[in-house]
Amino acid sequence: MSKDPHLGHQSERSPVVVRDVRRIDPVVLQSRRRHDVSGPDGVGQRRPDSDRADAARLREQIAELTEDLQRVKAEYDNYRKRVRRDRLAVREIAVVNVLIGLLPVLDVVEAARRQGDCHGAAAVLFDVLEEQLAALGLRTVGAAGEPFDPNTHEAIDYRASGTDQEAVCTEVLRHGYRVGDHLLRPAQVAVAGPALPHSPA
Repeated sequence: MSKDPHLGHQSERSPVVVRDVRRIDPVVLQSRRRHDVSGPDGVGQRRPDSDRADAARLREQIAELTEDLQRVKAEYDNYRKRVRRDRLAVREIAVVNVLIGLLPVLDVVEAARRQGDCHGAAAVLFDVLEEQLAALGLRTVGAAGEPFDPNTHEAIDYRASGTDQEAVCTEVLRHGYRVGDHLLRPAQVAVAGPALPHSPA
């Protein structure tokens, strides 16, 4: 108790309370947590249920962003696959068109070999041509002795044979060609097989 000369009566000195509410610690220069700047009376302190709500909202936001990212990645992967598939299709179509234009040349080569006219430089030229076309995926269709397939063979001649249980290619008159799944043309073949039923008169 002391006498205040200004008030003319005795008064009690109230203790001075200083709260450091700075968010950056001046000593370690790091951000303080929110409860570190709260006073002893609980003012500014966060409630546990509020912290849980904030954490739940943060998890929801993370889940939404993750889902968006996964969707974008899936769309991009599908786009890359579609572009690659389209490029391969365009390339295959271009190769098919070029090879179709070269089929008459291959027919001349085949005819020359059957007549025995492939000698010297001509034989080398024919071999190189076939090697290069094979590198582009060109494959011949038709071989003697294989079963007749109307999807890849065109029967030019048919002879009935009592010993054959199924139609068989006996001779290739003109080779067919394919590239991948594209049949450029069927092979013309001679076929032997069971006797065909006679048409009613």
